[in-house]
Order: sequence, then C-alpha cells, then structure tokens
Amino acid sequence: MARGGLGKWFKDQWVDIGAPKKDGKFQKCGRKSAKDSKRGYPKCVELSKAKQMTKKERESATRRKRAKKQGVGGKPTNVKTDDEVLSENMRKKKKK
Repeated sequence: MARGGLGKWFKDQWVDIGAPKKDGKFQKCGRKSAKDSKRGYPKCVELSKAKQMTKKERESATRRKRAKKQGVGGKPTNVKTDDEVLSENMRKKKKK
C-alpha cells in the first residue's frame, strides 16, 4: 500500500536553501535556537525541489520569506517557493 501525505513528508529530505554550503550542497532544515543563531530564518524546501531551482530563484524565495514577520500567532510563516514573475521569465528563456 502506497503511503502519502504526512508519512511521505517525513521521509523526504528537507534542506535550507537560505544557507548553502561552500561546496554547493545544502544544510539540513532548521536551527537549534533562534536567539543564539547567527543564521537568518530558514527557508526550507525538499532537496529535489532545491536542486531544480536556479540561484536567483533560491535567493528570491529566501528574501521573500525573511521579509515577512515570523511566527505570528505561534504559527510558522509560509511563502510560496515559486515567484510567479521569476518563474514566467525562466519559462520564456527555456523555450528559446
């Protein structure tokens, strides 16, 4: 029986696209403490999605995530990973 939903979500590898390593790989998502951390707020996506994104797409998603107030009402702040304008420009370039 195929498992989906939350079971699949926990098996996927999530990475922080806002904190790339020098070798081009990504750090695991999350951080130990918000108070003690020098890192900015993490923008987490699945590893497969992170590999498909261009550097500009990753920077844009991270910038939009960090621009919003985090943890309002005790809930995590979510932003779309794909920016419609940037995605449309990338699609046009790929067609050429």
